[in-house]
Amino acid sequence: MPVVAAPAPVATLPAATAVPAAPGPMAGPSAGNLLQTIFALTLVLALLGAMVWFMKRFGPQAAAGAAQMRTIGALSLGGRERVIVIEVGDQWIVVGASPGRINALATMPKQETPGGPAVLANGPASGTFAEWLKQTIDKRNGR
Repeated sequence: MPVVAAPAPVATLPAATAVPAAPGPMAGPSAGNLLQTIFALTLVLALLGAMVWFMKRFGPQAAAGAAQMRTIGALSLGGRERVIVIEVGDQWIVVGASPGRINALATMPKQETPGGPAVLANGPASGTFAEWLKQTIDKRNGR
């Protein structure tokens, strides 16, 4: 009988690993997702605008008595402390204001000042900015 030789072992190659494909133009967010995000953002902004309009239209109104009150003048005492004169009806109230506290310091009858009804030492409260600026420049120049 003839001797048959065993076949030589065949070297097997490892299976080829899959190489990921390069990302194409549609690999990121799709155009549909972008439009959906823009639509949602627009909807939220419109909702915020509607809420602001609703609060202005139907929200709490300013008190009618606030129109009878006005600031006559103020003087800064330091970084955040001030003395303010407020006119309420026919009297003046001197108020000390600091961050977190307001104290009534004095009450006096309404007074007329030499420069008009609403002028204190620090300038006109009801005048224009141009008048105040002119007075301030004149004071600094010694006129």
